[in-house]
Amino acid sequence: MSELIEPAVGAAAQGGALQAVLWDMDGTLLESEQLWDVGMRELSLHLGGPMSEETRIATIGGPLDLSVWRTFDGLGLAPTPDEQTAAEDWLNAFMAGLFAKGLPWRPGARAALGAVRAAGLGQVLVTNTGRRLCDVALETLDGTHFDHTVCGDEVPAGKPDPAPYLRAADLLGLDPAQCLAVEDSPTGAAAADAAGCTVLVVPSLTTVPGSPRRVFRSSLEGLSVDDLRELHASGER
Repeated sequence: MSELIEPAVGAAAQGGALQAVLWDMDGTLLESEQLWDVGMRELSLHLGGPMSEETRIATIGGPLDLSVWRTFDGLGLAPTPDEQTAAEDWLNAFMAGLFAKGLPWRPGARAALGAVRAAGLGQVLVTNTGRRLCDVALETLDGTHFDHTVCGDEVPAGKPDPAPYLRAADLLGLDPAQCLAVEDSPTGAAAADAAGCTVLVVPSLTTVPGSPRRVFRSSLEGLSVDDLRELHASGER
C-alpha cells in the first residue's frame, strides 16, 4: 500500500469540493474484466458444465466468494464449505496466471491517473479483487499512483456493499461526498452510490442504470481534472 500524500486540508474545511478520486480496477482502469470472463467460464467448466449468460452477468463486478457461489448455483450445485474454498483457490490460481501475462489499460486510464496525481488530489484503488491478484495488477498500474488500496478481502463485505468505499474515504480522512468514484459495473456503482460518493460510470461489459448520484461518460480518453471536478459537482450528494 502506498501512502504518499496526506489531504492538505481537513474534510470539514473543504466542504463538498472534490478532494479525491476512488478508482475501481477491473474494467475501469484495466481491461481485466475480459480476463475474468475467461476465468469464470473456465471455473464453470472445471465444476462440471458451461456457464450461462445469465450466470455470467450475475458475477460481473461481484466479490469472489459470491461469484464462485453463483457459479455453483448456475450449475444446480450446492457446494460444501470445503468445495467453495477449493473453487475459490482454483479461480485465484487461474487468474494469477492470466494477470501475470500482462494487463492492458483501458483507453485514457493511464493519463487520467497521472493527471489526478499531478493535481494533488487523493487517489485510492478500490477493488473487489483480493490482495493476491491486486498486487499482481499493481505491477502494471504502478502503486505510486495511489495513496491507498482497498481490496475485497480486506473489508467486512465487498461491492455492492458500501464498505470498500467507506473504507477508502476513511483512509483519506474525507467524507465520501468529497470523493468521485469511477466505476464500470452495476455492482460497483451501487457500492459507491450507497457510500455517498458521486459516481462517474464508464461502462465496460454491462449497462449500468442511472441514479441521481451517477454521471456517465463513454470513455476515460481526454478526461481532465477540470472535467472530474465538474462531474463531481453535477452529482447529487
